[in-house]
Amino acid sequence: IVSTASLIVGVAAAAATQNDVLLAGVAGLVAGAMSMAAGEYVSVSSQSDTEQADLARERRELGEKPEAELEELAAIYARRGVDPVVAREVARQLMAKDALTAHARDELGISEITTARPIQAALTSAATFAVGAAMPLLMVLVSPPGVLVAVVSAASLGFLALLGAIGARAGGAHVLRATARVTFWGALAMALTAGIGKIFGTVV
Repeated sequence: IVSTASLIVGVAAAAATQNDVLLAGVAGLVAGAMSMAAGEYVSVSSQSDTEQADLARERRELGEKPEAELEELAAIYARRGVDPVVAREVARQLMAKDALTAHARDELGISEITTARPIQAALTSAATFAVGAAMPLLMVLVSPPGVLVAVVSAASLGFLALLGAIGARAGGAHVLRATARVTFWGALAMALTAGIGKIFGTVV
């Protein structure tokens, strides 16, 4: 919302036509969604590579020194408060069932739920960015040209405030503080880009 609304407001403040503003907004949506997807894919792929390297090392160690790996797993459970004798028995039973999974989960912190999925992360980031960017774009379509900046700004700040409140409520945080914070930074971003658009629009 912030990046697309700021782009739209900046272009509109430069006295561009409504079609120019819409084109800039669509370009910003596509570029933003793709950059988010690419960044997320690269980041999560790096995480996935690290996880795979850790699992390969763990698999090798399990083959070379299973007894030491058993003691290592038992020590992890003992540090969590399990009686050492019980911890060793739990480790033995878990390793008998699936040693790599047990070590991946309790030693490396890797599980089926937390494992890195680059493509899923990339698609999710692209989709969420596009949904957020679509909100100010919709305002461009329904706004009269003369009040486009005001309508897009007000609506975008309203969207930001609403999402800030929802996020704070879901996370158990202070709703008013979270809403004010996200609204302030959104307003600042739009004000700066509007100022830049006004200056350059006047100069050009």
